[in-house]
Amino acid sequence: MLKENVDVLIIGAGPSGCVAAGYLHKNNASIKVVEKSLFPRFVIGESLIPRSMEHYEEAGLLDSLKEKNFEKKFGARFIRGEEVCLFDFSDKFSEGWDWTWQVPRADFDNTLAQEIVRKGVDVEFETEVLDVKFEGTNSKTLVKDKDGNLKEISAKFIIDSSGYGRVLPRILKLDAPSSIPENSSMFAHVKDVNRPEGREGTLISFDILETKVWLWVIPFSDGNTSIGVVGPTSYINSLSEDKTEALKSVIQKSDFYRDRFEGVDFLFEPHKIENYSCSVTQLCGPGFTLTGNSSEFLDPVFSSGVCFATESGMLSAKLFLRELNGEKVDWDKEYTEYMRRGVNVFATYVKEWYTGNLQTLFFHRPENPDVKRKICAVLAGYVWDEENPFVKKHDNVIRNMAHILNNEKSAQ
Repeated sequence: MLKENVDVLIIGAGPSGCVAAGYLHKNNASIKVVEKSLFPRFVIGESLIPRSMEHYEEAGLLDSLKEKNFEKKFGARFIRGEEVCLFDFSDKFSEGWDWTWQVPRADFDNTLAQEIVRKGVDVEFETEVLDVKFEGTNSKTLVKDKDGNLKEISAKFIIDSSGYGRVLPRILKLDAPSSIPENSSMFAHVKDVNRPEGREGTLISFDILETKVWLWVIPFSDGNTSIGVVGPTSYINSLSEDKTEALKSVIQKSDFYRDRFEGVDFLFEPHKIENYSCSVTQLCGPGFTLTGNSSEFLDPVFSSGVCFATESGMLSAKLFLRELNGEKVDWDKEYTEYMRRGVNVFATYVKEWYTGNLQTLFFHRPENPDVKRKICAVLAGYVWDEENPFVKKHDNVIRNMAHILNNEKSAQ
């Protein structure tokens, strides 16, 4: 059996794995990336947020992405009947990027993966991890390539960026129930033949059909648009068993988008993902970290998934390099506690979205510009900026403000 030795084994060539690989390669670590799929491959998570742009830049991947001319995303729009709330990323509390992209993930992820290959990173596609054993300061990972050949990869560190494959959580039995309500989603792409001209045609929107049921509309620069519905699993499962009929019936409930997508066929049969929220008992351990969806996934409503993926991938790479250079790293504090802080902020916003409290703040009129700027910073991914009271006091500020606004409305 073939054997190979590296400093870092990265499992998965999605955004998290590529950001980690790009940064480690820039800093002369020996790395190996194994990816179970053949790229390009379909994956969901098509709306990015500005915080992740910093990671592509730092990993040396930003220019390759800019060349693709993906649809630029300058904010996000939330619709509830005739009420509209538009967030502009250039008008936010925290410093940072004021735009990002809306992307077909097959193209986006393939661009990242091919760029790290071009830079000289060793990437093996169609290679599956069969087993991992940790022995002292090293790990030994058994992998199988597309031809059935086995190989043992010895590494000082593993970054598990396997996404929904959740390789190490499965092997090490780290799965834990999520604190987020059980939701499911159904989605497809269309050729957006009725897309309006100008800015309206490019806006990403979240159309609230019921407090806990909403429709996403994400236009791409290639003329296609992603449409999906999210709601409680019981709601999604109550729709027609014919997924095409089910998604079309939901679009019909949208006053804002019904006409735009009337009679437009899906480019593929809608995909359905049930009870997608997940968690783990630990984010790291001796010789490994879990990044992105291999650790936590909350909900697609605020597009936080790719941001957490790149944040955790970049942080894993930086902390390992420090350790490789002889520094003492407190992984629990510098990795787990740090990542949990950001996840907990977004988890609060997701929960308060589904209680309706956050929607109360979004659609209250007249708008409070200061509150809106602070919430906008969170939606842009700056969930570690504790100068922002909507980050620092996330666990009660939304609920308390919604309570006050609802009392005022009742009094009126």
